[in-house]
Amino acid sequence: MACITVPSTCLENAEFTKDVFCGSQTLRKIAEQLRFLTPDRVNTMEVEHFDDNHEIMESVAVENDEFCLVNWRKKRAAVLICLFEGSEGELRVILTKRSMKLSSHPGDVALPGGKMEEGDVDFSATALREAMEEIGLDPHLVQVVANLEPFISQHQLKVVPVIGLLARVEDFKPVLNTDEVDTLFDVPLEMFLKEENHQWEEKEWMGWNYALHLFDFESEKGVFLIWGLTASILIETASLIYQQSPCFQHHLRDFQQLQKALNNHKD
Repeated sequence: MACITVPSTCLENAEFTKDVFCGSQTLRKIAEQLRFLTPDRVNTMEVEHFDDNHEIMESVAVENDEFCLVNWRKKRAAVLICLFEGSEGELRVILTKRSMKLSSHPGDVALPGGKMEEGDVDFSATALREAMEEIGLDPHLVQVVANLEPFISQHQLKVVPVIGLLARVEDFKPVLNTDEVDTLFDVPLEMFLKEENHQWEEKEWMGWNYALHLFDFESEKGVFLIWGLTASILIETASLIYQQSPCFQHHLRDFQQLQKALNNHKD
């Protein structure tokens, strides 16, 4: 399972016991589960540890066998994996469809989030701030329980997924920033482990082939395609929460596994 860390903001707010977290039994169980997972329990989705206290230059292999250096401290972001319990007791996650006004990835499905700003004390603060700005989610409604290890976008942006639990979903009154978000919707987390509605395509990055995951989802709000980095993050999250691997195993690495392999090759 993915390597996780407990964010400092969580430690300041409360301990993760069922006496403190006032959510359902399912959500309390998740909080406890993530609390006791240790950093050495990792899988092939893990990327190298990042030290926020130093300037660290990472590199990825390129076709001519040279290395392209990237300053991760200047290229970091966070997204919020906001989980809540649906009407039938299923775990659901909040997603957005990006505004068509945006110059970057218009119309794509995404998790609430964005780049870290100077005033953000940690990745949890970034994710919560962005969720408030994009969809009006009050940070006080969300209990952050863990940060996953970083994911790397194709533009070499370091993205930290922040897992947060929304115990009182009925108190969430969405207010969309229409400059950034066209639609707000939610999906069952477990769908990212199932073959149903899943497909994959073979893609190439700097001469390396990898598998791109895509999921179709239809609701009263429309038909959505969840793919790329968002799909990879949710596959990893579902695998972690449900403690099982996806049904759709194949020989090709996905983009995150490719990044890890290149980093290992560099070493």
